[in-house]
Amino acid sequence: MPTYDYRCNDCGHEFELFQAMSDSVKRKCPECKKMKLERLIGTGAAVIFKGTGFYQTDYRSDSYKKAAKDDKKGSESKPAAPEAKPTKSDAPAASTPAETPKKTTPKSND
Repeated sequence: MPTYDYRCNDCGHEFELFQAMSDSVKRKCPECKKMKLERLIGTGAAVIFKGTGFYQTDYRSDSYKKAAKDDKKGSESKPAAPEAKPTKSDAPAASTPAETPKKTTPKSND
């Protein structure tokens, strides 16, 4: 059952109403009790997932799940590679000024 948006053209009251698609459109405003209620046209219903949700791996075969479990166990038993620390030659020199290229003039053969 969808949720419909309604607005009263007299008092401006807006609300949502959860009703079946076969139910008739409501005309009487619950606030001012006048027959000026109109159902608004919405953007459409979207799928709303509540709870933990669904994942791509929820319906995998048993052989896939077993292979994934074995792969995970294999990666946990391998020691992690040591982290490389920068050496003195890798670090930029902060205190040395940048070198400027020297201008050279072409020699003439006179």
